[in-house]
This record gives sequence, structure tokens and C-alpha cells, in this order.
Amino acid sequence: MCPTQEEVLQIFRESGALLDGHFVLRSGLHSAHFFQCAQVCQHLGKVTRLVELLRPKLAAFDVSLVLSPAMGGLVLGQEVARQLGVRFIFTEKVNDALVLRRGFRIGPREKVLIVEDVVTRGGRVRECLDIVQATGGAAQAVAALVDRSDGKTQFSVPFVSLLELSFATYPADALPPELATLPAIKPGS
Repeated sequence: MCPTQEEVLQIFRESGALLDGHFVLRSGLHSAHFFQCAQVCQHLGKVTRLVELLRPKLAAFDVSLVLSPAMGGLVLGQEVARQLGVRFIFTEKVNDALVLRRGFRIGPREKVLIVEDVVTRGGRVRECLDIVQATGGAAQAVAALVDRSDGKTQFSVPFVSLLELSFATYPADALPPELATLPAIKPGS
């Protein structure tokens, strides 16, 4: 593991964000590990450092707007936008679908970077990509702190992450015995 990834893992551990147990992920899959990024987001100095580490991976993309899905991507997306010196907006759930509210707009051909905290299957990112396309914007890339998809999640634009980890995930009907004996927790993101 490279020094940057070691530093990122250390930040997660210090923040109590890397959890072990039996978790139900937003995707519906189960895992013995969970990244509770909200624990890191309590410490803005740590968020600043994580984005500093992510920025070199963003240098290739010309963007004028950062878009994040609420809740997980809010603090991270705002810090990315601050460090890049661009505008920041977010999507919210309404009737179980992400939408733009609060008068937020994406201009025609506006260059958008979508920022999320953790990607497992990428459902919320895809919803954001659909919103960008529907508004006439131009999605340039997706960035995340953690890609836990084992390289399986692909988007219509480049995808960069600060940390790639492939913790096993399982459908509810195919849990390994050591996980099945633990109570399932749905900690939220």
C-alpha cells in the first residue's frame, strides 16, 4: 500500500470511521466493514487533508461546479469546491429519488465534478450523472474518498478515488456464517 493510502487509512482509524461488525450498506449488500465518513467530517482539518491528497487526481479535469449527493458527499464536496475555487451545490432525496432543490441550477454545458464519500455500486452517483445530463450540464468526472467496488463500478465519465479497498460484500441471502451470527447494523452514510 502506498504512503498516501496509509495516511488516509490512519485518518479514518483516528476518526473512528473505519468500523468492523455486520453492516447493511446503502446498496443493500452486507459487509463486515463500514466507512462512516461522517466521523471524519466532524474534523474539518482531516477533511481538508483528505481533499489535499485527492486534488492531484483531479488536476486533469477542468470544472466550474462540484455536485454532491446529500448526505454523505456534502462536507467533502464543499471542501473540494473550496480548494478548487468553484461553485458547490448538492442533491437531496425527494420520494426516494435525488433532485436539485433550493434554487440550485446547472448551466448549459457547465463542467461538473461529482463528489461522493464512498462508492460501492454507484447508485447515487448515477442519479447525479442523470441530473447533470438532464439539465444540459457536462459531467467531467466522479471523485470519491473510497472506492469499495473492487473496480467493478464504472461510470460514463472518469472515476477517481483516494482509496481503493475491496472488502467483501454479500447479498442478504448469502451471508457467510461468521457474519450471519452478528446483528446487522444499518449505520447510514
